[in-house]
Amino acid sequence: MANGSISAIDTVIVVAYLLGIMVVGILAGYRKNTSSQQFFLAGRSLRWPIIGTGLFCANISTIHLVGLASSGYKDGLVIGNFEWMASFCLILLGIVFAPFYFRSKISTLPEYVEKRYGTGARTFLACIFVMSALLVHIGISLFAGAKVLEEFFGIPYVASIIGISLITAVYTILGGLKAVMVTDAIQAVLLLAGAAILTFAAIQALPTVGVHSWADFQAASRPDQLSMVQPIRDAAAPGRLGLREFSWYSILFGYPVLGIWYWCTDQTIVQKVLAAKTEKDGRDGAIFAGFLKILPVFLMVLPGVIGYVLFREKIGDDNDATLMIMMKELLPWGIRGLMAAGLLAALMSTIEAALNSTATLTAEDIVKRLRPGTPDATLVLIGRITAGFVVVLAMLWSTQGGKFGSIFEAINKIPMAFAPGITTIFLLGVFWPRGNKQGAMAALLFNVIVGVVYLAVDIPLVGTEQVIAQSVGIPFMQVGWYLFLMSSAVYIAVSLMTPAPSQKQIDNLCWTRPLDAVRGKMEGTVTDPRVMAAILFIIMGILYALLH
Repeated sequence: MANGSISAIDTVIVVAYLLGIMVVGILAGYRKNTSSQQFFLAGRSLRWPIIGTGLFCANISTIHLVGLASSGYKDGLVIGNFEWMASFCLILLGIVFAPFYFRSKISTLPEYVEKRYGTGARTFLACIFVMSALLVHIGISLFAGAKVLEEFFGIPYVASIIGISLITAVYTILGGLKAVMVTDAIQAVLLLAGAAILTFAAIQALPTVGVHSWADFQAASRPDQLSMVQPIRDAAAPGRLGLREFSWYSILFGYPVLGIWYWCTDQTIVQKVLAAKTEKDGRDGAIFAGFLKILPVFLMVLPGVIGYVLFREKIGDDNDATLMIMMKELLPWGIRGLMAAGLLAALMSTIEAALNSTATLTAEDIVKRLRPGTPDATLVLIGRITAGFVVVLAMLWSTQGGKFGSIFEAINKIPMAFAPGITTIFLLGVFWPRGNKQGAMAALLFNVIVGVVYLAVDIPLVGTEQVIAQSVGIPFMQVGWYLFLMSSAVYIAVSLMTPAPSQKQIDNLCWTRPLDAVRGKMEGTVTDPRVMAAILFIIMGILYALLH
């Protein structure tokens, strides 16, 4: 298939999918007189399997499908740490954070922050969450999806952005969270099926290049391309320090800073847990998502490594083209259409989750707090208007995505302006009762100021040289770790210099003893959150031992 061409059957499949998912979303969620709780939190009726798949789908976007294959081709399985380390963060969500979120009966994460730290922190955090959803979850996802559709199907870039945005916005705005969760369940199946088909086709093609065993595969790959754990230094690494970007040190200490922010405190993700029918459903759903996060290494990163073995002559240095070339070379007509639908499913899942969270944040954290007497129907209307406004802004911002060095760099560097500070106030706030509102605000402000300066010199906004990453040689993952340490020092110092929080800001909002997180009576057997977490932890340990 030539670049920019598509068969009639593939076109029918893609169009049918787009129309079908829009209809399903509207039918599943739209109610003429829906309440704010039904619109924003699906009436708090979700069970743990739906929550788990919803968490997984909100995270896996076109960025992942394209970016993980690209990074697998370029860097190898080590990039899979971004998937597997997420499992540990989801264990933290299920065991440490979810109990307080659910027991507080909050609708948004800033609402929890208000209970713990006061109104100032809530407003500040709500603004950050809306901006992160607009800039990262929606804007960069649209950019990635549009580039894929332009490259593979010849659909004009701007037309792709407008079309995808409108379709996703229609059923999200009309149907609310219930529409998001129902369509996510459908899209999870399609997404994983498409990735599995491509992986199987790639493995079947290995004998054509003389690869008949694991030893042959290792020999045909780059050195360390099949290792999940890599050394700290590399003579070929940029900068004076020679630090490897994805070393074990960067992953072990840097990833949790981004991971805890994203998986445990970001409204786009945690909103699914807040919509749980019971506390156990919310906790189990988070951990179930951790099991699902095992799959992308094998279905999305490994194909990139296989792509290097099969098509390195065709792909060359354009590693971002890995997925598209593999689809063209390995999949027949019809299946290509299903895979394209899988790409759209991934993109739409991320956008719909972010849209619903921004609608919730605006209605619950800004409008309802400023005007407590606002009628329920008005809150829903404001949420819908907000989602529409945000998607328009995201469409405009997405056209700037090409200014970043890469999509992967964009989605990880932008959060450095706020993620370390948010991780600080949540992690220390839930384990250290002495932390107070002054410490929280100081840590957030410190991170935003230093983080914006870091982005300005390392995107870079001025000039062309990445001062921190290229000249000095500090990988962005390590920057996150150091910003977290500095933000934590500010939080602790300011908290100790100012009055202790009231008992109301501590009761049922933080663990007075850390081990209390794993104590308590059993809730079922295998589905007890602690049992599920232990099983997941053991599985992850075995997998790391096999691929170290």
